[in-house]
Amino acid sequence: MGNSYAGQLRTTRFEEVLHNSIEASLRSNTVVPRPVFSQLYLETEQPLAHDGRTENDDEDDEDGSESNSPPLPYQMKPPPEGCCTTDGFCQAGRDLRLSSLASDPLDVPPGFMLVGIKSPSLPETLLVCAVDRRFLPDERGRNALLGFSGNCMGCGEKGFRYFTEFSNHINLKLSTQPKKQKHLKYHLYRNNQGVLVKGALICWRGHDGRMRQMGSSLSEGHVTSDEQPPNLASHTPGTYTAGSHVDPVGLPQIADVPHSLTNGNHAVPSITQPPLNQSGPGRPLVTGPHANAGPPKKRHKGWSPESSANSVPENTVKTPPSSSALPTLSVPSAVTNGARSETAAQLSSSQGASTPLSPPGLSVTVPDQLLHTCRLQPVIFKGHGPLPQMTGNVSEVLVSSLLQSCYLSSQTLPRVYQHYGPSPIQPLSTEMQILLTVYYLVQLGPDQVPLIEDLEQIFMRSWRESHLSEIRQYQQPQTPATQGRHYGIETPSTLPGLPQHLCLPPQSQQPLTPSQLPWLAQLAASSCGEGVVVLGEQIKSLAQGLQQTFSRLMEGRLENTNYVVIIVTAQGQETQSCVVVTGKHQCRALAENMYSPSEGLKEINHQLSTGVAQELIHFCNLLGQDGDMDSLLDSATVDSNEPSPLSSSQESTEDRSLKNTHSPKDTHSPKDSLIQCSKDSPSPKGRASSPKDTCSEYSVEWREVRPIQLAVARKLLSHVCAIADSSTQNLDLGSFDRVSFLILVPPSEVTFQQTVLHLWSSGVLQELGSLDQECVSQQDAERYVVKMDQGAQARIDSLIQEAHSNSYTLYILVHDHAHWDISSASYSSPESGLGLVDQLLNSRQVRDAPNILILHVTSFPFALQTQYTRISPYNEIHWPSTFSNDVDLYHERTRYFGVSELLESTRSGSSLPLMRYDSSFESMASALEERFPKLHSAVIRTTVLIQHYCVALMAASGRIGGSHTLHKHTSVETLEIVQSLLTAAQQCPARHGHMVLLRIPSLALAAWAHRRLSRVRRQLGLEESFEIILGNPNQALNIGQTFIDQIKTWLKIQDSDWVPRTYLELEALPCILILSGAEPLGESLPRSLKYCDLRVISCSYLQRTTLEQELGLAAYLVRAESRPPHNPGPGSDLLESDAEKLSSTDNEEEEGQDNGDSPLSSSQQLQSCPDSGALDPFSTQGTTSPNVQKGTMDTMQSPSQSQTQLQSQTSSQPYPPYPQPTPHHQTQPQIQSYSQALPTSQLQPQPQNPPLSQTNSQPYTQTLPPQQQSLSQAPTPNPQTQALPPAQSRRQHSKSTSSGSLSPRASSPHLNCSWARGVSRPPSVLLPHALYDIITASDSSGLPRCTSFLPHMSVAWASSFRPLLSKMMTCTEQSLYYRQWTVPRSYHMDSSNRTEGRSDNFHPRRLLLSGPPQVGKTGAYLHFLGILSRMLIRLMEVDIYDEEDINYSAQAEGVQYHPPNAAWPNPDIMRTMPFDYTIHDPKYDDISAVYCPGYRPSAEGNPVRQEDVYLRRRTSRIKLSKYAAYNTYHHCEQCHQYLGFNPRYQMYESTLHAFTFTHLLLGEEIQLYFIIPKSKEHYFSFSQPGGQLESMRLPLTSDWSPDCIKSPIFTPTTGRHEHGLFNLYHAMDGASHLHILVVKEYEMAVYKKYWPNHIMLVLPTVFNGAGIGAAHFLIKELSYHNLELERSRRLEGGGPAGDVWPFIILADDSCVMWNTVDLDARNGPAEHAVSLKQVLQHMEACPDLAHYGLCGIRKWSSRGLTGNRQREPFSRGHLHDFLLLNVDRSQNIQYDQNRFTCHDVDFTLRLHSAGLLICRFNSFSVMKKQIAIGGYRTFIIKTKMTDVPTSVGPSQYICAPDSKHLFLATPAQLLLEKYLQHTSQKLFPLSTKNHTHPVLSVDCYLNLGPEVTVCFVSSRPHSINISTTGLLFSGLLLCFADSFVTAGFLKKFTFLKGATLCVISADRSSLRQTVGRLELEEEWRFRLSDEFQTANAKEDRPLFFLTGKHI
Repeated sequence: MGNSYAGQLRTTRFEEVLHNSIEASLRSNTVVPRPVFSQLYLETEQPLAHDGRTENDDEDDEDGSESNSPPLPYQMKPPPEGCCTTDGFCQAGRDLRLSSLASDPLDVPPGFMLVGIKSPSLPETLLVCAVDRRFLPDERGRNALLGFSGNCMGCGEKGFRYFTEFSNHINLKLSTQPKKQKHLKYHLYRNNQGVLVKGALICWRGHDGRMRQMGSSLSEGHVTSDEQPPNLASHTPGTYTAGSHVDPVGLPQIADVPHSLTNGNHAVPSITQPPLNQSGPGRPLVTGPHANAGPPKKRHKGWSPESSANSVPENTVKTPPSSSALPTLSVPSAVTNGARSETAAQLSSSQGASTPLSPPGLSVTVPDQLLHTCRLQPVIFKGHGPLPQMTGNVSEVLVSSLLQSCYLSSQTLPRVYQHYGPSPIQPLSTEMQILLTVYYLVQLGPDQVPLIEDLEQIFMRSWRESHLSEIRQYQQPQTPATQGRHYGIETPSTLPGLPQHLCLPPQSQQPLTPSQLPWLAQLAASSCGEGVVVLGEQIKSLAQGLQQTFSRLMEGRLENTNYVVIIVTAQGQETQSCVVVTGKHQCRALAENMYSPSEGLKEINHQLSTGVAQELIHFCNLLGQDGDMDSLLDSATVDSNEPSPLSSSQESTEDRSLKNTHSPKDTHSPKDSLIQCSKDSPSPKGRASSPKDTCSEYSVEWREVRPIQLAVARKLLSHVCAIADSSTQNLDLGSFDRVSFLILVPPSEVTFQQTVLHLWSSGVLQELGSLDQECVSQQDAERYVVKMDQGAQARIDSLIQEAHSNSYTLYILVHDHAHWDISSASYSSPESGLGLVDQLLNSRQVRDAPNILILHVTSFPFALQTQYTRISPYNEIHWPSTFSNDVDLYHERTRYFGVSELLESTRSGSSLPLMRYDSSFESMASALEERFPKLHSAVIRTTVLIQHYCVALMAASGRIGGSHTLHKHTSVETLEIVQSLLTAAQQCPARHGHMVLLRIPSLALAAWAHRRLSRVRRQLGLEESFEIILGNPNQALNIGQTFIDQIKTWLKIQDSDWVPRTYLELEALPCILILSGAEPLGESLPRSLKYCDLRVISCSYLQRTTLEQELGLAAYLVRAESRPPHNPGPGSDLLESDAEKLSSTDNEEEEGQDNGDSPLSSSQQLQSCPDSGALDPFSTQGTTSPNVQKGTMDTMQSPSQSQTQLQSQTSSQPYPPYPQPTPHHQTQPQIQSYSQALPTSQLQPQPQNPPLSQTNSQPYTQTLPPQQQSLSQAPTPNPQTQALPPAQSRRQHSKSTSSGSLSPRASSPHLNCSWARGVSRPPSVLLPHALYDIITASDSSGLPRCTSFLPHMSVAWASSFRPLLSKMMTCTEQSLYYRQWTVPRSYHMDSSNRTEGRSDNFHPRRLLLSGPPQVGKTGAYLHFLGILSRMLIRLMEVDIYDEEDINYSAQAEGVQYHPPNAAWPNPDIMRTMPFDYTIHDPKYDDISAVYCPGYRPSAEGNPVRQEDVYLRRRTSRIKLSKYAAYNTYHHCEQCHQYLGFNPRYQMYESTLHAFTFTHLLLGEEIQLYFIIPKSKEHYFSFSQPGGQLESMRLPLTSDWSPDCIKSPIFTPTTGRHEHGLFNLYHAMDGASHLHILVVKEYEMAVYKKYWPNHIMLVLPTVFNGAGIGAAHFLIKELSYHNLELERSRRLEGGGPAGDVWPFIILADDSCVMWNTVDLDARNGPAEHAVSLKQVLQHMEACPDLAHYGLCGIRKWSSRGLTGNRQREPFSRGHLHDFLLLNVDRSQNIQYDQNRFTCHDVDFTLRLHSAGLLICRFNSFSVMKKQIAIGGYRTFIIKTKMTDVPTSVGPSQYICAPDSKHLFLATPAQLLLEKYLQHTSQKLFPLSTKNHTHPVLSVDCYLNLGPEVTVCFVSSRPHSINISTTGLLFSGLLLCFADSFVTAGFLKKFTFLKGATLCVISADRSSLRQTVGRLELEEEWRFRLSDEFQTANAKEDRPLFFLTGKHI
């Protein structure tokens, strides 16, 4: 092979690498093998510097081998005799230099690429050659074939197969082994001028040639931390650049190892065990798959056994995914920090900081006592080049590869910039990266911690600016903001102290050279004094730099230095660098960063349990000269009668109303002012004793769904319908008849109970019919909610079983708080409780169940939006914005106040921000952090905070002597929180107060804090004042009985056992809630939350989800109306909507001055002062004081106290105990107008207190009296001080937004109850300073910085070269952004969801609902469940015509013919029954009545109805029974085969058969077509298989089978291919039946498409425009013809001919269900649903059925059976809709083929007159569905001129013959029928409303409109007609009179004088013949003008008619 193994390889990993490569390629599904040799040879290389100079390549291989023997020179083969040996020329003497060949046309064979080769002897130029691209890597350094194939571009010689041979040919003259990886350097391409230029570096081995930064070189024998553990080679398909986080599969055992090496104080140096990563001296395999697997098979020199034992995986394997911008981890984050994990700890004795091994002489000794001396644990960031080995006290140093991975990722160009044609785009050079790093460190503040994300963005921006023009060719230009500014707010756009071109070099600039780097870096660092130290110029190696740094640290020379940057730029070597962090704050933060969240909590628990923290707690207890806390507490005065010294904050409650010592003498006494402010409320003492006092403001009710929740629920529903409607058939909504659900919540007891509460109060359970009883108990609701803990498995398994067995139920799995557990089940141990969601929701059973739909609900969907997500982007539902262009879309009464509004409040400048930090707390905490360097900062900060709370309680309680001195031991913020908490409840008669949320993530610390605060509360005697609640997610809420009783009183709960189970039920309870747990688990907080204290949350885990989750605790719904209309203040609307203006000082009691409108506050609000020291609490509080935003009236105190606070809080010293000045009171009258309720003295200026005007950084801009005037003139800046308009006060929405949360109401603006005032203001949020800075900073696109952080720990960025999120992005665009740019890490549950084709990556039945925290998602999805259930019921319901029969005479006959329970009619009895000529079907209430002798029309007459009958007919919604007929939208599993999804037959497989018969009436042969599916061919007989269709098989009368219907069912249909009810599978209850759809020819294809398994009878083309009469006519004639054929077939077969079954069924396409009457029902006869099978089998079994010509059933009506019809089981009259027709007996009576309307009335009358029996089975009824589409009644009458329907009146339907009239494109018969229907009153004037003189209609019934009565007579001999003796007719209608009608026949009838005659014929001649034949002119007078025709053109065959008058 070309790269012959010449004995030079020091490491001999050959066999193992080769073995791994072969194994990997066998397992891999890609064809290209792994590059084995690049794994071996790349180890020793140094790439070239970017400026094109060679850096002494020759020494690379050997320069660090363990033995110091000189390297063996590489022996090149001597060149052949006589050939050219000149550098830059090939052996054939041709020039190869790029400079010479740049403009020459070169012949590059296909598949080859031009490559630039570096020659050591020609540093300034490249040699050109062509290389087969298969042997070159892609941009990830992957997929290069082993070996070489190249051509010489000089002499053109081709086919060099070995690089050694090729390097000889081109005269490379190497002193080392020739390797393609080392010398094939650059891609070459032609620029726009066609000149060949150098392009991108060839990316060997996973990055672009900068191998040195990958870690150590082989020969130095380093094992670095990123080395992968054994046996990973073939398991990690991800690649580094793609960001797939490569995690070991083989290391489950080290997943949860506690880190023992924390601060070096309890290390475990056991070297005896085998090392974790014995993978040989390798390089850091940050790049992923090239993992070293196992130790080498044999040792070479340079490998020492000891070194392998000492090698340790570097502790920064643990780049916490949080802060690393790229997934550099190569073990799961649980393994992370090697130096801290037990397994790694064993190796730590010699080099605990896990540095790579290095040759003797280059190791660095870590000094002893480093931590003790410097009080810090330095962090070394690896940069470029290998880190030297460390020895000595290595446990006190941490090493991180975060920076190194950032360097690598920002040099790995995406493919788009490399292979997109010729490209000069190159990554940043090493030198540039180092310089930018120095630059970034310089501009960091003294307390800021470096963020890799920021540095990465700086690199990206610098790179973009230097390649702007080229990048634009490849991608859409970034927004100018993205291109033009740095990412971090701290990064100036021009870097100070440096020439502009150096920080962002444009392309024209010369590249930065290594020699310039050290002095430029030092120049940059000089601007920050000692903050950043650069060691560069004299440093010859990193080891030397580190040694210097350690010695300077020990000598204390780096006291003020935060960072030491070491740069090594020795001549001929690659630049090396590293950064040592030496700032105490930064080191601590970075060290804690290396813990994963769970490890951090373990470490805290460890420190608490081992007592390490005791010293700190003791230290905090000491209050300096003020004694220690415990002794002060012991001396606490609890006796209420003993007057305590008045504290500056508050007197003891008991003395409050008695003491007015400090009140000015000339104003009201405090008692007066109290009475004045609280009207008639009793004194506090009285209050305590009379619990009956109630607070008029407080009201709580269970809320209904808000409009926006309704909108979201509907959105969810429409997404579900979209899945159902899509062609994928993933969800068949039509097959479900009910909804069931299970809500999965995180394992938090409160969240569980809260969801149960919402569910219970939402009414969903009653709606779903899950529970029958009216009021379900909450326990019932618990069955539908599951905590995702170990018990969840059984619940979900049972749901899967249930879903499997109930295929008609749709199961919704609601996964609430879905971002909580996204761990992969295979990576999670069962104990951790993680991975359950993956195990349960992603299981195959759930995935494949067609009736389980998963709804993920979360506020932070980012982790579910990755490249491998299971949720389709189309199935995401985002919470909509309430406002669009300032238009309120939903008219909400509340406005959401969330994270973005909180951030807005920090920028608005018009009022105090709701989010702030506490500088005095921060300074105290950081002082202690320096004092206790070994303790975790969370322990220190929590201890300090709890100390502050305790001291504040002591100070505020007024029970500690000299408590004013305590103020300096707490912070202003804390004191204000505590005062507010204590005083709020005392002002309200019902003792309502507010909640303070204290967030302490560590359970152990939270428990300690709870104990500590409870003890202090007890010692101060404040147990009754407020509750302290420990919020532990694993435990139920625990509250003292007194407080439970209080809540029960407020909520009016009678149940003695009731206890609050959710935080929502703590509404208005004064309490401190200590919320613990690593992250909030979806607990909603009550609206009485006033302070959200997040001062001790961790600053380490900077992911978007983590940060927004914590801030989301403060999310709130504020009342939308509370913005005062006349005062639209500046700044955020949401802030201005706070009911009371926000003010800017630390006191809420000084009402007037604090009002946000005052100039004082507005001037102060604009300031943002730097922290000027701990003495001045206002230095930062100027903008961040605690309670201002809660408005001004929260606490009511006696004037003396409020003055005390006013004066003391605004003076610069914290709370000096000055005596109170006497205020002036001359301004009092003005104040009264502002608010009677304010103690007047509070509003008065206090001139005796000079510090007032100077303490804040901006002086007052006005004197106080004018302010007060402004207050009195505008008395309503504070809506709570005026009466609220009723709409506002009627109801306030609760903070908890989900469906059933408590909604407080403020009935009147009462100033007493601070709760009532607080509900319209969001809570204040206190943050750690570090987080506050990060959160409030914004990036270049204007978005908050935190949004551009990694979205979640479990995902990684796919590339550094991603654009930034933009401010304009919608939620959908953000989702698409994350789907493109993030990939799940291997322990993310979606990481396994990678399939080759993207199509099936998405789970089809998965939805994602995302919306901000606390916005009301629970309410929305619960409502969704309700409306989904309603919709399914709605799908299961149909609109059924429900009309009472018409035209029943009042006096029904009393004759009972059949007994009521008779099963079948008796033909003899039926003959005795009179035929009922009256039409009773309500659909015919607008047609002419049929005359019979006793006929009397109903008095009121039938109302005339408009044409579009269906729209106005009465319907009822009826739920479908299990025997319903369905349309095409129904497809359940049972129907599959019926509908044609039969596995035996191909879908749509059917044949077309012609069927011809002759009919006399038509006078010609009729050809019909049958479309017969293969599965139905057995119903027909053929001449031979597949031959001519002969007949449709009919059964014998004697045949009977329980599962068979004998009669063929014919359903004529048009226009209803989707909506016709042709699916009779359920209706027939599985019985076999022959069903034939009768369709028009032009609709054949569409019916066949929708009903592939149905037999179609296609009518001939001539019937395309025909009506229902033609269809029935053909069906009947065909059936009779078929009956004859079957009889002859039977005869031929030797059977009896007459025995063939002669009945057919004619059914409407809208018959949906059938019912039967149950006579034995308890409450009289009742109807219930039965199957069509039962109805038909009963009718077919009728013994004398053959006697009947026609049978039918009733039409259903909800009014049931009325009159005697109820008793008579059979009747004889008209039949409609569903007919059983005897084609044999009715052979001679045909349907009228021309008819469009009333054809059934006409047919029945003719059938009866022919003497055939007609029977209606009244015990059965048919329900007809209202189908508004298609059908035979939908004929549009339009003109021939245009296709557009025009309104044509009935008078235009006819015209005089031969006239020029507008012709209509409508069948003539229809025009005639419509004309007669609408204009008969003109045609038959005597007949109108004259039922005693009907119109005589011979042989046919035509509708002459409802006002005319028609008397039907048949001219046939022997026909049955009514007696017309003595009847005078008012008209005569002759329609197509045939030969039976004779002149003699007509002479039997007598007519009124002036009666009208109407004769209708097909043409004019036959019209005249009829008149002549019937001798009509004898009795009737005709005029020429009385002849008419229908308005049809001649070719459309108009009908003609003649009218005349009786003489």
